[in-house]
Amino acid sequence: MSRFNRHLPPLDTLIAFEAVARTGSFTRAASELCLTQSAVSKQIKTLEEHLSAPLFERRARGIALTQAGTAFNAIVEPLLESLLANVLRLKSGHGSRNVSVICTHAVAQYWLFPRLLRFNEQHPELTVNIHASNEISESVITDYDFGILYGHGRWRSLQASKLFDECIYPIVSAQRPLPAVHSLSELQALPLIQLDASAWNCLDWHDWFNHQGVRYKAPADAVTFNQVNLVFDAVMQGMGV
Repeated sequence: MSRFNRHLPPLDTLIAFEAVARTGSFTRAASELCLTQSAVSKQIKTLEEHLSAPLFERRARGIALTQAGTAFNAIVEPLLESLLANVLRLKSGHGSRNVSVICTHAVAQYWLFPRLLRFNEQHPELTVNIHASNEISESVITDYDFGILYGHGRWRSLQASKLFDECIYPIVSAQRPLPAVHSLSELQALPLIQLDASAWNCLDWHDWFNHQGVRYKAPADAVTFNQVNLVFDAVMQGMGV
């Protein structure tokens, strides 16, 4: 028996794990993978048994990665992204002109997608393959033709051009307004929805308040998501700021 067969878990379980970790939900992962929720749960259970470690824990507001799950996700996601990029690169070497781009989920959804239709109209000879990942590093980008990432732009192995500065400001739902605030301390008293910045390079409430010259520490029971689009959805539902 091959050492890969003997020690590595099935690829389907890794794909299911990445989807659940990224979406923060068995239901959303199942919908994305065109599987039932029970099938995804079974794949996660198989993976946890293979690793002899729990990867997710259930909480009142959903699920969260365990310490082992967080560490494993930091390995699995870039490996899957690299595998996908190289498969597409091999396929693109047979006549088609594919261009691969990697960026965060937020950049793909809110910046790149709105511009893609016009680009396709101007360059019909090209096929753009977009790969969204929140764990993007200099080494990962080398597997793609282009990458969009946050940073200073001084990467030794990359040729970089600045696209834009990021503007960060609080938002609330117009349909479900919260009490008006007149100071930063009053803002801190509102339910502030947290963006988990532990696994990727993004700005969060701590960074925003620090820029305002105010100290801030997220409450232990704060609602937290690992995707910008989930934060926006929560705001639109009136869950907080």
